[in-house]
Amino acid sequence: MEMVNITINNIPLQVEKGTKIIEAAKKINIDIPHLCYHPDQRVKAHCRICSVEVVGKRRLLAACSTDVWEGMEVHTDTPIVKDTQVGILQLILADHDQNCLSCPRNQNCDLQKLCSRFNIQNPPLPNINKPQPIIDTNPSIVRDPAKCIKCGRCIRACKDVQGIAALTYANRSDKIVVTTAYNKPMEDTDCILCGQCSLVCPTGAIVEKDDTQKVLDVLLDPTKHVVVQVAPSIRVSLGDAFNLPKGALVTGQMVTALKMLGFDRVFDTNFAADLTIMEEGAEFIDRLQHGGKLPMITSCSPGWVNFIEKHYGNYIDHLSSTKSPMSIFGPVMKIYYAQKAGIDPKDMVTVSIMPCTAKKFEAARPEMKKDGTPYVDIVLTTRELTKLIKYVGLNFENLTESEFDSPHSIGSGAGAIFGNTGGVMEAALRTVYEKFTGKTLEKLEFESVRGLDGIKEATLNLEGTEVRVAVAHTLKNARTIMEQIKAGTCNYHFIEIMACPGGCIGGGGQPIGTTNAIRRERMAALYELDRKLPYRKSHENPEIIALYDEFFGKPASQKAHELLHTHYHKIKKEYEFE
Repeated sequence: MEMVNITINNIPLQVEKGTKIIEAAKKINIDIPHLCYHPDQRVKAHCRICSVEVVGKRRLLAACSTDVWEGMEVHTDTPIVKDTQVGILQLILADHDQNCLSCPRNQNCDLQKLCSRFNIQNPPLPNINKPQPIIDTNPSIVRDPAKCIKCGRCIRACKDVQGIAALTYANRSDKIVVTTAYNKPMEDTDCILCGQCSLVCPTGAIVEKDDTQKVLDVLLDPTKHVVVQVAPSIRVSLGDAFNLPKGALVTGQMVTALKMLGFDRVFDTNFAADLTIMEEGAEFIDRLQHGGKLPMITSCSPGWVNFIEKHYGNYIDHLSSTKSPMSIFGPVMKIYYAQKAGIDPKDMVTVSIMPCTAKKFEAARPEMKKDGTPYVDIVLTTRELTKLIKYVGLNFENLTESEFDSPHSIGSGAGAIFGNTGGVMEAALRTVYEKFTGKTLEKLEFESVRGLDGIKEATLNLEGTEVRVAVAHTLKNARTIMEQIKAGTCNYHFIEIMACPGGCIGGGGQPIGTTNAIRRERMAALYELDRKLPYRKSHENPEIIALYDEFFGKPASQKAHELLHTHYHKIKKEYEFE
C-alpha cells in the first residue's frame, strides 16, 4: 500500500495513494460540501460544490473526483472556494421549488442543510422554477420534478446498483431533466419500485408515498382494532433517525413507541419469518425429493418478484410459492388472531412497518387480498414510522422498553437474520437440515452466505445429497444468476435473492443516509441478536409449534397453502428479448 503525504488547510496527513480529496478530508474531520457525491457510488463530479483550491493549480478542483498526490496542498476554506460554493448553491436554488416547510424532506434535506451551513437566507437570484405536477401513480414512489437538482444519484443507484436504468437524463443544457424513458410512470417502465432512488436522493425529488395520515385516522377511530407488525430490520435501523449509534438495537423502545401511538396490539414479524421458513423449507424438501422445479428461489423480496415478473417471466415457476413474512402475517392476524380474540376481521386494520417501499406495492397486489380485501391494509416504511413518532412528540431514546404482544411475540434468531442478505437462506438451511435428516445441526452459522459480497455460495450435505445454494443481493447480481438459469448452466438447488443492497437492512424505505458502512453495522447487530435469542431455529419456536397444532396442522397442509402461499405472473413487456 503506497502512502502519500499531503496537507489540507495546513494540516499534514498521510493517506493511501488514490484517495480522493473528499475522503482524505474526512480523516481530519473536515466535511467538504457536496450534493452529487455519494460514498457508495462512482464519481460524477456534476454539482462542483465540492470545489477546493490546490496549490499550483490555476483552477479549482472537484474534491470528489481528484486523487491526492505526494506533496499536495489543499485549501477548502479560502474566499474563492467559499464564493464558488455559495454561487453554485444560489444557482441551484434559482431552479428549485423552495417550499421547504411542506416538503417531505424538510429538515432532512442535503440542499437545505448546505443553505443553512452557508447562511443563504435570501437567495439573490430570481426563481425560474416552473410548477410541475407531482407524479403519484403507484403505491410506493412519489416523484416531484420541481425539487430535482439533477445530481444523478438516483440514476446511478438504478443503473449501477440495480442494473435497471429506469431513470435517466433527457434533453441538454438548461433543459436537462431526470426522468423515465418516454416520461412514463415508473411502474410502466422496468422500475421495480425498490426505492433505492429515494434512499440516495439528496432532496425531496423522489420519496416514498406517505401513508402516515391513514394510520393516524384509524388509530383515532374507536370502532377499529388496529394491529401492527414490525419487520426484523427496523429494530436495528430506527435508532438512526434519533441520533443513536448506527446499528443500535431499539426493539423495546420501538414497541413502547408503537403502543404509545395507540396500536391495540404490537406483533413481531420475526414470528412470521419463522412461519415462512416452515413453509418454504417444506416446499424445498418436497421439490428436492419429488423432482420439483429447481433451483427454487425465495420470494420474500417484492422488488425481486417485480423484477422476475418483468424481466424473466418465463422462469416464474422457479419462485417459491411461499408468501413473504409480511404477507403471511396478514391472514394470520385477520383469521387466526381475530378468531382467538373474538374480533370481526371487518373491524380490524392491519399495519406493517417495513424497510421497503415495494412492500406497499406487494400489499396492494390482488394475490395478497381475499375477495378484494387486503390482508395487510397499510404499509409504512421506517421513515414514515419516524414521522409518526416525532409527530406525537415522543422522546424516543429515553423511552422504557416493552415486549411484543402475544400470541405472536416470539421470534427465533433465524427470523431475526431475515433482515440481512443471506439471512433467509441461513434460516432455511437450519430448518431444512434438521427436518430432512432428523439430526441436530451442530453449527448454525453459515458464514459463507454472510456479508456484502454480491453473490455468495454454500453447500449442505443432506444424508449424502449435496445441496448447493447461492445468495445474491441487488438486481444486477440477480440478473447474473437468472442468465445462468436461462442458459442452463446454473448448478444451484436453492437461491436467495434480495433486491436491495445488504438485504432489508439496506431497503429503500430505511433512514436517509444509509450507506454500506451503516449496512454492515446493522448486519452485525442482527447476527448478535441471533446469538442471544433462546430459540435460533424456526421450527423450535414454541408459538410456531402451537400455531400448527391449533390451526394449520402441518407445513404445506391444505389450509397452509390456502393462506400462506400464492402465485405470480409474467408481465408482458412491449419488447421481448427472451
